[in-house]
Amino acid sequence: MRGRGGPTGTMAKRNQRRRKPEPPGPSGFLVVDKPAGRTSHDVVDAARRWLGTRRVGHLGTLDPQATGVLPLAIRAATKLVPFIEGGQKGYDGTIVLGSETDTLDHEGVVLKRFGGALPERAEVEASLSGFIGDVQQIPPMYSAVKKGGIPLHRLARQGQEVERDPKWITISELEVLRFEAPEIDVRVLCSAGTYVRVLAADLGEKLGCGAHLGPLRRTRSGSFVLDEARSVDELAAAAKSGEIDSMLIPPVVVLGFPTFVVSGEQRVRLRNGGDLPSGDLHREKPGTRVSILGEAREFLAVGELRVDRRIWPLRVLPAEPG
Repeated sequence: MRGRGGPTGTMAKRNQRRRKPEPPGPSGFLVVDKPAGRTSHDVVDAARRWLGTRRVGHLGTLDPQATGVLPLAIRAATKLVPFIEGGQKGYDGTIVLGSETDTLDHEGVVLKRFGGALPERAEVEASLSGFIGDVQQIPPMYSAVKKGGIPLHRLARQGQEVERDPKWITISELEVLRFEAPEIDVRVLCSAGTYVRVLAADLGEKLGCGAHLGPLRRTRSGSFVLDEARSVDELAAAAKSGEIDSMLIPPVVVLGFPTFVVSGEQRVRLRNGGDLPSGDLHREKPGTRVSILGEAREFLAVGELRVDRRIWPLRVLPAEPG
């Protein structure tokens, strides 16, 4: 065993120096307009630098070539992600008829080209209508889905193709915005976990001409919409000027739950995991989620109204250093 002064002890001291306590800051959500060519993790790393915190997480990845809404949870708000993830996603994208690629999008290698006449708009719209509702999709090989603990995209880059289990997804809306063959601009409203690339490829197979996905822009992710999104350049400038914290959307706004304010003994009880009287919320239905706030309207916890008309804490946020 090495002593305290040995290499192991030196490394531990270095790690301690690197992990300096983070300065306090507000918690909330930041909506980034992700640019093409950057991964979702690239944006998370940038946000960590902008905000001076390691506590940053995203609410659902976007493919590197895709742009648009990428919501980030900041500081203690990362604890609230389970209460808001899984909402509907909205996309504006271009489907290109007449060719198939290995990645199912325009970044991939063309595997097959169709030599005949492309279908007319009426046939395309009729085929698209068959995808509305609950349908199954097979995840693409170039995706983050794992098989045996290994991401599929890693296997794909090794030239492997493995069997994937189909997944049920829901497409609520599917509209053609522009038809100029071979390009079709579509608007999609769908459940989380939907691959628009797969939708494009499945449409091409159904039409018999092949297809792949061109540019894709996410316009909605749950309650987060494109109008709220800020560009990477805008956020970097805001960080430099010290104004980025003001761009965070408060948790109480994002969650949209009824609010319940506590103070004094009730606040102490909450911190210890105790239940609370429901007060003015006693008429709400059992199972209603509640945002519990402090006297200064700071966010403290998410609670749930139970059948005994008491509010039970589901997630109490850690106290931020003062």
